[in-house]
Amino acid sequence: MRLHLLLLLALFQAYRIAGLHSYSLQGSWSIRNANGSLKLPGTVPGCVHSALVQQGLIQDPYYRFNDLNYRWISLDNWTYSKEFQIPFDLSKWQKVNLIFDGIDTVTKILLNYVTIGKTDNMFNRYSFDITNVVRDKNIIEIYFQSAVLYAAQQSKDHTGYQVPPDCPPSVQKGECHVNFIRKEQCSFSWDWGPSFPTQGIWKDVRIEAYNICNLNYFTFSPIYDSQEWSLEIESSFDVVSSKSIGGQAIVAIPKLQTQQTYSLELQPGESTVELLVKINKNVSVETWWPHGHGHQTGYNMTILFKLDGDLNIEKSAKVYFRTVELIEEPIKGSPGLSFYFKINGLPIFLKGSNWIPADAFQDRVTSDLLRLLLQSVVDANMNTLRVWGGGIYEQDEFYELCDQLGIMIWQDFMFACALYPTSQSFMDSVREEVTYQIKRLKSHPSIITWSGNNENEAALMMNWYNINFIDYPMYINDYVMLYVKNIRKLVLEGDKTRPFITSSPTNGAKSIAEGWVSDNPYDTHFGDVHYYNYIGDCWNWKNFPKARFVSEYGYQSWPSLSTLEKVSSKNDWSFGSNFSVHRQHHAHGNDEMLYQAGLHFKLPYSTDPLRMFRDTIYLTQVMQAQCVKTETEFYLRSRSEIENGEGHTMGALYWQLNDIWQAPSWASVEYGGKWKMLHYFAQHFFAPLLPVGFEDENVFYVYGVSDLHLNYRMTLTVNIHTWSSLKPLCSHVTEHFVIKSGTASLIYKESVSSLLSRCMKCTRKSCLISFYLSTNSKPLGPTNYHFLSSPKEAVGLQKAHITALISQQDDTFVFELETSAVALFVWLDVGRIPGRFSDNGFLMTEKTRAILFYPWKPTSKSELEQSFHVTSLADIY
Repeated sequence: MRLHLLLLLALFQAYRIAGLHSYSLQGSWSIRNANGSLKLPGTVPGCVHSALVQQGLIQDPYYRFNDLNYRWISLDNWTYSKEFQIPFDLSKWQKVNLIFDGIDTVTKILLNYVTIGKTDNMFNRYSFDITNVVRDKNIIEIYFQSAVLYAAQQSKDHTGYQVPPDCPPSVQKGECHVNFIRKEQCSFSWDWGPSFPTQGIWKDVRIEAYNICNLNYFTFSPIYDSQEWSLEIESSFDVVSSKSIGGQAIVAIPKLQTQQTYSLELQPGESTVELLVKINKNVSVETWWPHGHGHQTGYNMTILFKLDGDLNIEKSAKVYFRTVELIEEPIKGSPGLSFYFKINGLPIFLKGSNWIPADAFQDRVTSDLLRLLLQSVVDANMNTLRVWGGGIYEQDEFYELCDQLGIMIWQDFMFACALYPTSQSFMDSVREEVTYQIKRLKSHPSIITWSGNNENEAALMMNWYNINFIDYPMYINDYVMLYVKNIRKLVLEGDKTRPFITSSPTNGAKSIAEGWVSDNPYDTHFGDVHYYNYIGDCWNWKNFPKARFVSEYGYQSWPSLSTLEKVSSKNDWSFGSNFSVHRQHHAHGNDEMLYQAGLHFKLPYSTDPLRMFRDTIYLTQVMQAQCVKTETEFYLRSRSEIENGEGHTMGALYWQLNDIWQAPSWASVEYGGKWKMLHYFAQHFFAPLLPVGFEDENVFYVYGVSDLHLNYRMTLTVNIHTWSSLKPLCSHVTEHFVIKSGTASLIYKESVSSLLSRCMKCTRKSCLISFYLSTNSKPLGPTNYHFLSSPKEAVGLQKAHITALISQQDDTFVFELETSAVALFVWLDVGRIPGRFSDNGFLMTEKTRAILFYPWKPTSKSELEQSFHVTSLADIY
């Protein structure tokens, strides 16, 4: 036995010598500013801001006005350094590389006082050959240049013509010329985020030593052709041997009874191997489906490269099989084209939201936070996120979780709300970035489309930046050069499995036909649109575009006080405080929220400033939830109809899912993961089966909206309630009808006067309608509501006294609610206790109701009882 172990150990040592040795440089580093007045320890991955916080040299950057107070950090030039010893014998290795998976952003890198390379792109992976520089004992120094100063200098050096915009709007309190640096665009500020242009090493950094050859990257794509599945595998090797290397590649997918062996011959230098693996035709392949449409089945695959010199390189991966098509074809009764996605041949309505970076400081974005946010997506019945183009290409774990959860990803490239230069150095950097990101991400089934940018076609063609008409050809040429001749070309070369869209919004095929830019990128007959309207009444569905696909829309609200109080003081807790004004980065945003709320609700009034602040926050969340609900339901019911050439809406992605800090925004999930009222509403309006009610010319209509794969025979129950009674005044059950799968169809129509006449003593102001679908007398899906008048005009609405009896069942708590009167927008709050309710912000038209609470951390019943607070609409009047 001892001899056997010794032989195994010898073989293992031989493999280590012949193969790859990786040594991480993560952990402790030293950081100093330009003049050496500040020296401190730091952590990698991390950034300067985080290091300063960890050493107690600054407060939480998010606290109060610290985004302004700490602007000096981003304007300084910082240096990271580390002394380290190589834990292996360098003489036994032919090549040694220093690899940065992510460095932020502009640097010069010295190893043992020798410059080994420079970086200028946050989104790139960098590899530097240090074979002739590395020693047993080493010092590495990374000289960072301020991203703000670098961007300003790049803009100044671009003397031929201006590339707008120069600076963000003053209300954003940001930095200028972000379009001149390949860095997270929103780090210079946005209308929902702060300005924190970070410096640091934000991903893994390591040393890799190898002999013979090394596997640089490994990527793959499933291909479906002639009713057969195959797998295209691409691998790139760095061959350091002076002679070619022979060997075999053995690919195995056990559950698909597939194993194939290929002969290899790798030439010196960079050598790429492309393999086509035919999946066993006698085995049924289960496809990957979006959430709500099927399972997310994946298969374990291993690939073993057995090469000359007893070198074995093995990789493993999860392989998912699915197809995606973007369908742009003529529609009967419409002058335009469709715009929808088919997954595995099935048209899918994309319902979800837009994703922004979860924090300005990426070292704060933990696995737990990602899982919390993405679980909130599927818990709200969403199936899609758009990774917005002003942030970052997310970390690998984000996409792995989306694969597992069935969340489709509309993936923007990182360009947003700006024009960009097309200088040689800028374009070279972009090409490297795009090539790397395609290889890194293409194997994820969750990504269903690439999009070149966010809103840049619209910015150019709607002349956001007041471009002189005679200069338009030059700017259009730059646009086509960047997104078409470069990014699109790289996508088509590197990924044949998903479509590419030049911009969002765009007219798709029409934009292409018009030279890649359309005169009106918001044309509702083509492509996707973004829509924002803070002045028009959000309860009037006629204000909304009946577009093919709506990839951005929304309304702002404030986050809860329990979220704000972590970064504010008591002096800040009023709607008109300096803090509230400072935190609002959207021009006139606070006024717009109150204006929109005031259209249908009485604005809160109290002599107690704290009470007034709480009530105002609550009302902004009510307004946001009701507005987005109304707009989303309009898009949902428009999927199967054409009116005046418009309709066939097949996507609704509201802006936005998450927050980057504690501030007013369009998000439905607050910073830290707490659900706003909107997110609770989303789990209803994105339900797989939903009745949608609306009025037109005093006629009440109900559409049945189905994302199910089967037709269902059911009935609709319509109840009329008075504000002054907890019992329905009258009820009507329809005859049976069939809702077809994947459609929206009219299932009920009646004049409001007829409805009210069937219920004695009922008027528009004294009553409301509730309605739900049933099959075999059992409710199926959520109960929906329709207001016959604005709640501020309600007659008979009383202030409800709501009590809660809390009990515990395992890790879940049950809130048994009892109300003395009809209560609107009942909001349950447990302060800072992290978790979510099964429902919230609901209408309580019955005397009792049970709500579950799911804590995210161990919580006691007594803690909940002490923190519990309930609010309903009448409480704020």
